[in-house]
Amino acid sequence: MAVALLGAAATVLTFTLNAQADPGAGPAAGGPAGVAAPDGIAPEMFAALQRDLRLTPAQARARLDTDARAVRVQQVLMATLGSRYGGAWVTPDGTAVTVGVTTAADAATVRGLGAVPTRVRHGEQALAAVVDRLDRRAGDAPDGVAGWYADLPTNSVVVIARPGGAAEAESFAAGAPAGTVRVQATTEDPRPYADVIGGNAYYIGSSRCSIGFSVQGGFVTAGHCGSTGARTSQPGGTFRGSTFPGRDYAWVQVDAGNTPRGLVNNYTGGTVAVAGSTEAAVGAAVCRSGSTTGWRCGTIQQKNASVTYPEGTVSGLTRSNACAEPGDSGGSWLAGSQAQGVTSGGSGNCTSGGTMYFQPVNPILAAYGLSLITSGPGPTPTPTATGTPPGGTTWQAGTGYAAGATVTYAGQSYRCLQGHTAQVGWEPPIVPALWQQV
Repeated sequence: MAVALLGAAATVLTFTLNAQADPGAGPAAGGPAGVAAPDGIAPEMFAALQRDLRLTPAQARARLDTDARAVRVQQVLMATLGSRYGGAWVTPDGTAVTVGVTTAADAATVRGLGAVPTRVRHGEQALAAVVDRLDRRAGDAPDGVAGWYADLPTNSVVVIARPGGAAEAESFAAGAPAGTVRVQATTEDPRPYADVIGGNAYYIGSSRCSIGFSVQGGFVTAGHCGSTGARTSQPGGTFRGSTFPGRDYAWVQVDAGNTPRGLVNNYTGGTVAVAGSTEAAVGAAVCRSGSTTGWRCGTIQQKNASVTYPEGTVSGLTRSNACAEPGDSGGSWLAGSQAQGVTSGGSGNCTSGGTMYFQPVNPILAAYGLSLITSGPGPTPTPTATGTPPGGTTWQAGTGYAAGATVTYAGQSYRCLQGHTAQVGWEPPIVPALWQQV
């Protein structure tokens, strides 16, 4: 099974690009008619969740409630537990939020937030450090390694080995702290898939990708869809920034006469409003929109994943079981009304299923200093948020930092270069786009 970047130049694809999809084209979201969606959730998304996750209306409502609780839990515990926090995830049946803690003393805090504590050996920050170490060695990754990611429920970093590549994967991961890494065999073979409204098609020459989310002046999308300076059509615009490989993100400034809107095409003749970019938890339900396969849903499986495409390794991705195909690249991923990311690549298709990866949206906004355009109700935290770090000037995940703010981390001082909300994996020493040592 091949894992592909879902768009950009046709020469890197083994799939055939489909024809342009207009806002009313693509597969219907399906689902039972006449089912009332919860407040803040588009009816089309509610129906698609029932279809793709095989849920009853009551189960879908309960799942969305659990997903929302998981967001609140992870925001609080990331900021308060620090290195003792082992991550939060929604259970596979969508009924509970589990939180890993490295000390028994924190279990009561977790229960007080309505979550289920479980004792783990490694904190999420420790797992992120292992992923970062592998990312720095990405250029030396052997052919037998397809990628790697932090897997919160197993409290480990998984190194994905292609058939016959287990020994190479073990050698590549050598030196990681004891008990943090496990090698997992796979048939994946990553490669790229290639008014302004998320999920709609746009063109780069004869190639097609999908719009991610509207920002002031244009839209964000996947970096493999076009290089800086490349021109787009329908809508017309210019790639003002593009990064691939390493990361997979870009932004396009649209020409005069195009109006970016805080909406995503639901491919049933309507749109879904974007209310913000609050990051969902592992296990949460997520839906994506793209110009080949329309509106599809699944769950978030892992975060901070690295994938070895033929063009090079891409890190910081999120892994999901929501399907996609070539031409969907760059398209929107939503959890409820909250923007999550843009399609990067994956394996399989929407007939047989597979594994997909998306580039989280908040790092794109932070990298280019962009402001997400919103149009729906709900919280709207974005990387341009300002704030004063609590507890003095010590860097903390979950805190909003304004450009010019100063913090200390590991005994060193740093100045914030772009407003953003700090996350695990964005520590000042490893994100020079956000922090400058002073």
